[in-house]
Amino acid sequence: MGERKGTNKYYPPDYDPKVGGLNKFLGTHALRERARKIDKGIIIIRFEMPYNIWCDGCKNHIGMGVRYNAEKTKVGMYYTTPVYEFKMKCHLCDNHFVIRADPGNLDYIIMSGARRQENRWDPTQNGQVVPETKEVQKRLFDDQMYKLEHGTEDKNVMESSKPRLVQLFNRNEDTWADCYTANQRLRAIFRKQNYDKINQSKDNFKLRTIGLNIPLLEEREEDKHTASLLVMKPVKSSQENLEEKRKKIIFQSSLPTSNFSKKKENNAIKMLSSTKLNLGIIKKSNKHLISVDSNNSRGNDVDKNDNEVCVNNTKRKESENGEQQHKKIKLNSSLVGDYGSSSDSD
Repeated sequence: MGERKGTNKYYPPDYDPKVGGLNKFLGTHALRERARKIDKGIIIIRFEMPYNIWCDGCKNHIGMGVRYNAEKTKVGMYYTTPVYEFKMKCHLCDNHFVIRADPGNLDYIIMSGARRQENRWDPTQNGQVVPETKEVQKRLFDDQMYKLEHGTEDKNVMESSKPRLVQLFNRNEDTWADCYTANQRLRAIFRKQNYDKINQSKDNFKLRTIGLNIPLLEEREEDKHTASLLVMKPVKSSQENLEEKRKKIIFQSSLPTSNFSKKKENNAIKMLSSTKLNLGIIKKSNKHLISVDSNNSRGNDVDKNDNEVCVNNTKRKESENGEQQHKKIKLNSSLVGDYGSSSDSD
C-alpha cells in the first residue's frame, strides 16, 4: 500500500508543477487540522501521560497511559536535543495542564495545572538490582584494584541475602507442592470476593431504593454479635418478672378455684343445683301442690287427707331418687365450692 500513496493522488487540470507540491498548490498542510496553529510554531499531537497525576481543577486522578490531544511547542535546547512543552485540557473539567520534557534526567516535569502522584523511591533500599553508572563502569574497566574490591562487595551482598532467598524458595515450594490444595485456596478467595461483590450490590440497591446517599461500612463480627443481643434481649428484666410474680401471688384468692374452662364450670354448677333440688335443699314449685291447696280451701276433708298422703309419698320418692343421683355425681371440692348462706336452705 505504501507505493500507491504517490500515484493515487488526484491532480487537477490547472495544476502547475512549477508552483511546487500538491499541498502547496492547494494551500493546505500535510497534517491537516493538526497544523492549524503551525504559524505560531504549534502542532497538535497525541500525548500519552507518562505517570499518574492529580488534576488541580477537579481533583480527579488521571492514570498513566491516558492520551490527550496536546499542543506541542519547542521551548529550548538541551545541548543538541530540543526541549518540548505539551499543553492539554483535562477531559473531566476545563482545567489545562502543561508538561515539559526533561532530556537531562530522562523524565517529564509538570509545569502547571496538575501534581504528580509520587511513586519514586531509591531502588537500592528494597534490594533491587541497579545498573552501574557510566563513571563506575569506566572505573571498573580502567582500575583493576577497584574492580577486585567491587567484586568482593558483590560476594558479601550475595552471602548476606542467601538465607532470605532460601526461605523464599522453600515457602514457594510448600505453597505449590499440592496443586489441588493451592487451587482450592485460590477458588475460596475468589468465591469470597464474588460474595462480597454481591452483598455490596445488594446494599447499593437498598440505598437507591430508600433514597439515602450514605456509604455503608463493611459488616464485622462485633456488629453481628451486638445485633443478636439486641434482638434476643427480653422485654422485661429479671427483677421486673420477679416483682410481677410476687404481686400475682399476693392478689390471687386463697380459696380453691376451678381450673376448668368457663363452659365446664357452668355445667358443674347446673349439676350441683339439680342435686340440691333433688335433696330438698331448694324448694320446688309444684303445680300439683298448688291445686291440692286450692282443693283444701273448698272444705273437702277426705280429699285433704288423701292429698297429704300423696304429698308425703312424693317427697319420699324424691328423696330416694336424690340419694341415688348424689351417689352417681362426685364433684371435686376444688371445682365448685358452696358458699351460700343459710337462707337458701329450708
